[in-house]
Amino acid sequence: MALPPKILIVGGGVFGLSTAQSLSKRHPDSQITLVEASPTIPNPHGSSVDTSRIVRADYANAAYARLADTAIQRWRTTEWGREGRYTQNGLLLVYPENSASAKEYARKSYANVRRIEGDNVILLPTKEDVLRVVPLYGETFDVAGGYVNWGSGWSDAAATVHFAKEQLDREGKVTFRTGDVERVLYDTSGAKPRATGVALADGTTITADLVVLATGAWSSKLVDLRGKAVATGQAIAYIRISDAEQRELENLPTILNFATGIFIIPPRDNLLKIARHAYGYRNPRSIPVPGAAGETMQVSLPEPGAPVPLEGEEAFRVALKQLLPRFMDRPFAGTRICWYTDTPNGDFIVSYHPAYDGLFLATGGSGHAYKFFPVIGDKVVDAMEGSLDPELQKMWAWTEVTTPAANVDDLFDGDGSRSGDRNPILKDELAKTRRGDRASVL
Repeated sequence: MALPPKILIVGGGVFGLSTAQSLSKRHPDSQITLVEASPTIPNPHGSSVDTSRIVRADYANAAYARLADTAIQRWRTTEWGREGRYTQNGLLLVYPENSASAKEYARKSYANVRRIEGDNVILLPTKEDVLRVVPLYGETFDVAGGYVNWGSGWSDAAATVHFAKEQLDREGKVTFRTGDVERVLYDTSGAKPRATGVALADGTTITADLVVLATGAWSSKLVDLRGKAVATGQAIAYIRISDAEQRELENLPTILNFATGIFIIPPRDNLLKIARHAYGYRNPRSIPVPGAAGETMQVSLPEPGAPVPLEGEEAFRVALKQLLPRFMDRPFAGTRICWYTDTPNGDFIVSYHPAYDGLFLATGGSGHAYKFFPVIGDKVVDAMEGSLDPELQKMWAWTEVTTPAANVDDLFDGDGSRSGDRNPILKDELAKTRRGDRASVL
């Protein structure tokens, strides 16, 4: 399928930058513009702005495992992984005794990644086997088994986003604009509305023949995604460590416990990161329904700058008590909430919108899109051209919602790797934190 001459990408994160790269190579005659709300890329309120993201082919879904393997080859062998942007330290995936779902996810993931990485993947059927791989973790560690994949690693997220942006700047084929997109513009004169560009908060407009929404957790402001995607906030904290502690921990494998969602990536620059891949916090907001004059809807949207609630900090303390007891009482150097764009099955949305001509979505990262940075843009452009692999096309297509909007939260089970409370509300958790602070003072 031929693509139109003027293409506008909204969003300068992983989906947006990688799509811009692929479009500029495969459609060099197109006029490509990328608009980002932040004057700097990476956006400080975006998801890929800190020290590290897990890069793994460890999936229960074989299609994602294969795609991740393709991405990992580029992380290992091309500029993507150079200058410290990729470190192959291994991934230790574990489960406790009382979590059948985590054990089952690990079993499927092990089978898939073993076919890819072979002897790099070692089954660890007992707690003793796990502790032989990570002797620094103590006997209090609640683990029944798991496996280690020495072919996995992690990437410096902020540095890689900078790298992708600098590549585009050097090539000079993409025009960058700064602006907060308020809405998509449509021509409604035909039988079907057609996207013609976007309106910015300052009153200016940008026109295009094709509008690509790569807007992550902010997507629900621009298109109705009820039943298809929801923004969830995930807790992250950092602990300052000494040079000696840095040397002791930096070569350990990343540890990921799918029963609790807790993961710890080896430290860099004397900062130890602990995070949680869970159902996450929601932040309900009442906003206009995009494209429906006078109607409103309640959706979760990011709350930039919000701290991690006490509940999240306490979960980290419990995990540290098991894994690295010496750090359990050490003050956090900082916390932040990373906003995911979760979909019902954890699958991305890479598809034309069925109700609007000229509108394409590349979103729904569900907390696991970053690792595909070197390859996802090609897959997005494949989908635009109508040549995407049928298996991925089926997984990432726009599907109709069959459950009433009031009950859509029931759909969001993800891919089986989430844990914790299903629907904690951020403002409620922050209110509990404030009450706790007042009580401690009194």
